Amino acid sequence: MTEPATLYLKPSGIKALDRGHPWIFSQAVAKATGHPMAGQTVRLADKTGGFKGWAWYSPQSGLRARLIDRRPEALDPARPESEDEWLTERLEAALTRRRALLQDQSTNAFRLINAESDGLPGLVVDAYADCLVLQANSSGAEKVKDRTAQWLAGRLEPACVFERSDADLRRREGLRPSSGPLIGPAPQGPVKISQDGAVFLVDVSDGQKTGFYLDQRQNRAFVAARAEGLEVLDCFCYTGGFSVQALKQGARRAVLVDSSARALALARTHLQLNGLVERADLVQANVHEVLRTYRDSRRSFDLIILDPPKLAPTKGQAAKAARAYKDLNLFALKLLKPGGLLATFSCSAAIDPPYFQEILLWAALDAGLQIQVVARLSQPEDHPILIGFPESEYLKGLLCRPV
Repeated sequence: MTEPATLYLKPSGIKALDRGHPWIFSQAVAKATGHPMAGQTVRLADKTGGFKGWAWYSPQSGLRARLIDRRPEALDPARPESEDEWLTERLEAALTRRRALLQDQSTNAFRLINAESDGLPGLVVDAYADCLVLQANSSGAEKVKDRTAQWLAGRLEPACVFERSDADLRRREGLRPSSGPLIGPAPQGPVKISQDGAVFLVDVSDGQKTGFYLDQRQNRAFVAARAEGLEVLDCFCYTGGFSVQALKQGARRAVLVDSSARALALARTHLQLNGLVERADLVQANVHEVLRTYRDSRRSFDLIILDPPKLAPTKGQAAKAARAYKDLNLFALKLLKPGGLLATFSCSAAIDPPYFQEILLWAALDAGLQIQVVARLSQPEDHPILIGFPESEYLKGLLCRPV
């Protein structure tokens, strides 16, 4: 029997694996045997050859391998079909975890597969009504994307499975961007979805991420439930998800601010679809400049939402991002009416929850305020956090108020 390709790990790699982290960086690999190819499943071993796991190999990336299973019996190199069996098991498990969402009548848009957190590193699948959108962001995910699309088509019978593998992550893996239908015809125009009584249009072929920010679904509902009668400032509003939900829950008025004319045009469409446009003002501008202008004109709001894009893609950018987060929150706190609420978020994995709370403390001190944390906000259940993988806890938020 041919021995499987094997990565022998240094103690640093073994320590990370034993602590539950699924990534093996190049500097943690002592040697590789068997000449593994990109996307190939390799055996992980300690220096004595003792089994440590199975992983997908990425020869062109500094992230050299991604753990897929810790069970020796999960894959059998002597049986090539065992990889298909393993993949089917993983996909079925991911759907089982989302059984409640698949049956939920209040929404038809959510995440089906969440990469490392579902044991499928780099593979993301989002459901938008009867269209599934797949991203393959690792060499291993690239290898299994067609089989995944075929399995999902047979299991869920969607109108299409559309690929959006165009994230920057692919370049680090030596992969070119890839976009287009994998199963069925491409959607003719935006896909209409429903979430908690609101309707939205999703551009699966060209929208941010896979088309919509599904990870804020529960947070939009939570914040909106506290918006009745309030005037809302929605910063970095993108296509208006927070404002639409807040207005549907009785917010008196909303001001939506974003630098993208395209995003604001779709936000206006969403407001119109939900019969809310007359209670909204849309402002195309730099958020920092708008906040300064409102401060200088003594404008104030009952509820301010800060949901900026990722400001710290890497740990090396965390300090610079922290200053930007602090300035945004400082201005927002100064614009709050007495008794007002601030819902503030970071989607940067390099800014962990304690650091984000510390940033908010700096902003409050500079504003001369004490603030209460009303609620800590995070990712919904379809974006699960892998306990040994801090990078999977990327979205964090605080609902707070000055006292």
